[in-house]
Amino acid sequence: MDILGYLLDALTPFNLVLALVGVILGTVIGALPGLSATMAVAVLVPFTFTMDPAAGLIALGAIYTGAIYGGAFAAILVNTPGTPSAIATTFDGFPMAKRGDGGLAVSLATIASVSGGIIGALALLLLAPPLAKVALAFGPTEYFWLAVFGLTLISALSVGNTLKGLIGACIGLFLSMVGVAIVGGDVRYTMGMQRFLAGIDLTSAIIGLYCVPVILDLVANADPHLKPSKTGGLRLAEGFRMSLARKFNILRSSVIGTVIGILPGAGGSIAGLVSYSEARRSSREPENFGKGNPDGVIATEAANNATVGGGFIPTLVLGIPGTPPDAIILGALLVQGIKIGPTLFTTDAPVVYTFIWGLLIATVLMLPVGLLIGRYAYNSIIKVPKAVLAPTVALLTIIGSFAIHSNVEDSQLMVGLGILAWVLNRYGFQPSPIVLGLVLGSIAEQGFVQTWLIGNATGRLPDMFFSRPISIGIICAALLTLLYPIWSGWKARRRQQLDAAHAPVTDAGTAIVAEGKTRDLPSIAIAFVFIALGVWIYSMAGGMSPLGSVFPKTISAVLVVFSILLINQHLRRPATQAGGERFTFDTGARRRTALGVVMVGWVLLMPEIGFLATSLMAFGIIMLIADYDRPAARIWAAWGAAGFVICAAFWWLMANVLLLRMPAGLLF
Repeated sequence: MDILGYLLDALTPFNLVLALVGVILGTVIGALPGLSATMAVAVLVPFTFTMDPAAGLIALGAIYTGAIYGGAFAAILVNTPGTPSAIATTFDGFPMAKRGDGGLAVSLATIASVSGGIIGALALLLLAPPLAKVALAFGPTEYFWLAVFGLTLISALSVGNTLKGLIGACIGLFLSMVGVAIVGGDVRYTMGMQRFLAGIDLTSAIIGLYCVPVILDLVANADPHLKPSKTGGLRLAEGFRMSLARKFNILRSSVIGTVIGILPGAGGSIAGLVSYSEARRSSREPENFGKGNPDGVIATEAANNATVGGGFIPTLVLGIPGTPPDAIILGALLVQGIKIGPTLFTTDAPVVYTFIWGLLIATVLMLPVGLLIGRYAYNSIIKVPKAVLAPTVALLTIIGSFAIHSNVEDSQLMVGLGILAWVLNRYGFQPSPIVLGLVLGSIAEQGFVQTWLIGNATGRLPDMFFSRPISIGIICAALLTLLYPIWSGWKARRRQQLDAAHAPVTDAGTAIVAEGKTRDLPSIAIAFVFIALGVWIYSMAGGMSPLGSVFPKTISAVLVVFSILLINQHLRRPATQAGGERFTFDTGARRRTALGVVMVGWVLLMPEIGFLATSLMAFGIIMLIADYDRPAARIWAAWGAAGFVICAAFWWLMANVLLLRMPAGLLF
């Protein structure tokens, strides 16, 4: 009854307003790539110091949970995860939007997010102390294998391109090693450039790898970015019916998200991938995943929002923050004089239970807030002309990457990675394994090096990696994840061969070519480049300390092995028939190239000319590149005025509200 009594404290008008405003701010911030939950929570922490501790925590928790949910909007509407937790949402959310079901995808994401958030918060309310023991059972070995499990999941989900997915994961791990080593302190792979001492910024990498290729493809043809829904709106009733029919998927994904959220450092990205993989494995139509299957959106969004409540369990009970926002909220608690630990739920029960109820209330408020924002966001993006949409999204990518550290070099890195991602994606190297490798790299390296160090010191190195019970379970799950799609593919090929044996030879040949299993010379060339990269990584590690070099040497060897296997795989395939697909420098290619040149020039000239001046010029040029309709002069004038307002508004917001150091250059 005491726990229920704290619900009344959370229902005061002031706390309800804080929860509502926090959810709105968090959702909007999470939907904008680059403006992360961590940034939102960190900026607003000082404002909570004058509040009652419980009220301040409710505000921060509402922003946090809203931002995790808000990442789904960008994932569904522009194929760019607003937060790393929404990586798997892009797999089916954007294909749904492309075919006209974007409103339904938003509804499903909202319902699943609220359901997962409620289950995670209830676990925090009722089961926090016993569940916190789960986190204590994980040592460095378990965290290493957990990171490997996450990477095998994303690689195995690269259907038909498992080897390319594994290579992409290795590339992401390499990017995570740039800068100062997390164990050992070696300065690695900076090529003597000071900009890389702090490593590759995760947010800039996510924006570049996901968003820039979308913009390049956006201007390549006259087709609308998203198809309007034939049935209109968010299709809320249909969304509720579909969610009810998939209630077991929601429950299973929420439990997975809660348990993984308890593990410090694991976070929503692993939870979303594990839930997505499990939903695909248990589906009667696994081949539809990645093509706009609603189950994929539901599984990911239920899991990543459940990690919010799960992540607070080790934060509050053990004082071990699971994510950067958790760490910031933990700091706010300490500033308020609240002692963190197992006794928190008795000595400061009014504060902690009021906060948990407030988190539950904020999660429930996500339903009306998310649906309202989603309705206008989807309809607005559909109606915006491509000539205005393309430069606006491009501006948001520049802003999102710049705003993290007020550093133009982050924007330059973002554009460079984005152009590279488009080239790699064209030949089957998808961005998701690279991003996840970058996300999980520090966890994997820290666990690997610590396990290697303990194993060498005790003379039990193999036992440290392969004999611990939890580790064995994770290794088995990872192997199952990798081998299951290979086995499924073998069965499909076997079935196809049996069918082809009863068909004319020409039909069998046509089937092979149509399936895309022909030799791909660009993929072979890229694999040779990756072999050279692996050799370079290994050779550069020779001058490092043992602690700083053991992980790079291991990953470089794995990268070389996977690249050799990829070359062998393609050499065993039949050569591409004459007249096959060839690259032609058509109108779409010219527009993509022009846009790439404009974005490169934009980030290079920004320090010299200024943010606003370069943004206005680039906005106008991209409008010309993206326009296929050649409208009347008055329409152009309206578009130009809109572009000026958009650029000026963002410049003023960053300079005067966020107080960022804006590059002034020669102009402004």
